[in-house]
Amino acid sequence: MRCFRLLLSACALLAAGPAPPVRFRDVADAAGLRFVLENSATPEKRMIETMIGGVAAFDYNQDGRTDIFFTNGAAIPSMRKESPKYWNRLYRNEGGMKFTDVTREAGLAGEGYSMGAAAADFDNDGLVDLFVAGVGGSRLYRNLGNGKFEDVTAKAGIHDDQWAVAAGWLDFDNDGRLDLWIVHYAQWPPASDRFCGDSEKRIRIYCHPKYFQGLPNRLYRNLGGGKFEDVSEASGVGRHAGRGMSVAFADYDGDGFIDAFVTNDNEPNFLFRNLGNGKFEETGLAAGVALLDSGKPVASMGADFRDYDNDGWPDVSVTALFGETYPLFRNTGKGGFRDATYSSRLGRSSARISGWGNGLFDFNLDGWKDLFTANSHVNDLVEQFEPTRYRLANSIFLNENGSFRDGTAEAGQGFQAARAHRGAAFADFNGDGKIDVVVSALGEAAELWENISETDGEWLIVKLEGVWSNRDGIGARLRWGNQWNVMTSAVGYASSSHFGVHFGAPKGQAPDRLEIWWPGGKKQTVAGVKARRIVFVRQQEEDR
Repeated sequence: MRCFRLLLSACALLAAGPAPPVRFRDVADAAGLRFVLENSATPEKRMIETMIGGVAAFDYNQDGRTDIFFTNGAAIPSMRKESPKYWNRLYRNEGGMKFTDVTREAGLAGEGYSMGAAAADFDNDGLVDLFVAGVGGSRLYRNLGNGKFEDVTAKAGIHDDQWAVAAGWLDFDNDGRLDLWIVHYAQWPPASDRFCGDSEKRIRIYCHPKYFQGLPNRLYRNLGGGKFEDVSEASGVGRHAGRGMSVAFADYDGDGFIDAFVTNDNEPNFLFRNLGNGKFEETGLAAGVALLDSGKPVASMGADFRDYDNDGWPDVSVTALFGETYPLFRNTGKGGFRDATYSSRLGRSSARISGWGNGLFDFNLDGWKDLFTANSHVNDLVEQFEPTRYRLANSIFLNENGSFRDGTAEAGQGFQAARAHRGAAFADFNGDGKIDVVVSALGEAAELWENISETDGEWLIVKLEGVWSNRDGIGARLRWGNQWNVMTSAVGYASSSHFGVHFGAPKGQAPDRLEIWWPGGKKQTVAGVKARRIVFVRQQEEDR
């Protein structure tokens, strides 16, 4: 069957023309999205300054429009939000690509030096909640349903005072309650304030990650009733230390239990295989996603874990730094992956850029997921040492039947703006069926890239409501024709995209049948599906 799929794909590749271009325009200012990411850069070049910028897209007030949340920094060395310029920010989507800052009334200004965001309904009350990862302290905010959030971190039993870069929600034990995965980077503050750079020329740069001692991830099991239990050690997750950057989830081996991929900075990546008995086995090296074929670790940043080649198996996309390419690991369907960075044509296009946020979405509605990356180098003085630039434009790689072509030059003149981009979140913010992107940038205004691609393609957005599984349906696998996707909110670098599941298809080729495999494996089929709309699917109660 797999050989048959591959043969069809090869024939399609020979017959198909180039992918339709994707075009964007930055409407952030006109939309009222006037956020500036404050990283408090210091002469001492503290590593945390380079790594903030998580973004979350989710509908906090249940009005059917996706809102936007930005994490933000704090003053250094106090690590406090000493003025409103350091607040985390929540912008309410008013429709028509207009947003209003509702941070104060929502109670989400936050505390400390924030980095990552993870959105999901952890208490199954139909309201999307928010976890904010930070340096020396992270926060869990419960959505009260009246436009306000309550800090329930202590009440929930969550205590994380380490340097957390990112986090994500998953139901690892299929009990219908979402559990929390926290990604740690390294000890902070470090043991010594090391000077890195050229001392003779008095050029100080951010130190190489090798000087920072990595930390294990942390896993909290949701006990219900708003309570969590730290099961990091019991699950095996806490036995593996690394300089973690992001986490993405999918059931890569099809056994009905969600697995976790964690990017590590200049160390082998982790792939935690869910054994189904409350424990995880770290299989990154054996599965083929720890390293590229070169055998060397890279500065792995963001991650997305979904099927790019329409063969039914979730693959792994990663961003990295100049000279390292953007790794792409193709799922073989046999419990492992192969390095497809160059065979997919992504290697050559990405070798000379550096990136953070990323996401695999069908931006031109041709039935193939394209790759968006938020680009910048980590070192603000890199131009004095390497043949690359610090501030970079974002990139869009067009998926042509499983191979990628750099479509950045076609994306519009404004898309060439070079900034120190970091996090990115994805959603259809204006309700036209095309995926838009919001991107943060160090010290500069955020970007809101409205997708203005000229396409007559079909689209479908599926919103799930679990009954015996978690309310969001996170972890569900969906099939629409020959396309597969997964319901997840953990997407890219330290960011979260919670709006449902998006599909695209060429004009006149929209399937009328949708198949859903809910967490735990129960299958549900929805017939008579109409394209160009949002479809709400409630889990069948008799499947319990």
